[in-house]
Amino acid sequence: MYKIWFEKTVPDAYRHMFEDIADGICPGDHAKSDPYHLLEQAHGVVGGGAAWDGPALDRAPNLLIIARTGVGYDTVDVPACTARDIAVVNAPDAPTISTAEQAVTLMMTVARDIKGITNELQRMLDSGVRKDIWGGYVAWEMHNTQLGIVGLGRIGGHVSGIARAIGMHVVAYDPYISDERFAALGVEKANSLEELLADSDFVSLHLPLNEETYQLMNAERFAQMKPGAVFINVSRGGHVDEAALTAALDKGHLFGAGLDVTDPEPPLAGNPLLGRDNVVITPHVASATVAGRPRLTIHALEQVVQVLRGERPPHLLNPEVWEAVRARWEATRGG
Repeated sequence: MYKIWFEKTVPDAYRHMFEDIADGICPGDHAKSDPYHLLEQAHGVVGGGAAWDGPALDRAPNLLIIARTGVGYDTVDVPACTARDIAVVNAPDAPTISTAEQAVTLMMTVARDIKGITNELQRMLDSGVRKDIWGGYVAWEMHNTQLGIVGLGRIGGHVSGIARAIGMHVVAYDPYISDERFAALGVEKANSLEELLADSDFVSLHLPLNEETYQLMNAERFAQMKPGAVFINVSRGGHVDEAALTAALDKGHLFGAGLDVTDPEPPLAGNPLLGRDNVVITPHVASATVAGRPRLTIHALEQVVQVLRGERPPHLLNPEVWEAVRARWEATRGG
């Protein structure tokens, strides 16, 4: 029997997907002292947030595939996997709906100042002094505003559909996406990131994290944003220079921000963004809905099982390694 290694626990609900071909293993009680316990036995990995670098991979000489439970794979050293003839896949369709809905939820929450007005109500109740809250309430309608999307992949594309349905004009910047996709989604193409930032009332990031996108949103970029705009990030905390974001909010340049991701995660207790009425932070839970959470595991696990059956998975991030992986699989079957 093959061994499929899970980061936390072996999910009983999905055993039927692999029990005819593999056993499920996990670190169990050893997780704190050795988060990669039993990895030496693994032929496949269903991975979440753990780092998959050279030292970790060297512990798994039998490993054929690492499957990430989500679209992002910045925790996986793909070249190191390729050098060891290990396939890497992600689950790009699994988090799309839930994460897109979270982005729009954050837009609405910040635009309507839900956190700020709720805190103000509580302060009034605590003081026992009634005051006119309605007259001082500042909130924005999203209808007839411009949403600027940075990254028009699956999640960004789904966000664009929701935004257009509520009457927003959607513009996107993504030099890697075809004009045909822009047209199919009904999204206007920005000529540059600077143009998008300057003209958008809301800016939402939907990008992979890599050297090109690390701290893409810095002091210069926040200064380029339209005064009074709302900033949203449901991608990776590493996209944002949080000190620069804090400064832009302190200056009143931005109306507010909604973040599902921070750097580090979870945010440190002293992070100045946490105490602000105009900043809403959720702890990287955008994809963790009742419907979304199972998809993350299922879409990743399906591909692990495919490889253990000698089948090519659909979302190979290093397709050049497939023939070598297939040869290694054949060796496990005795040729």
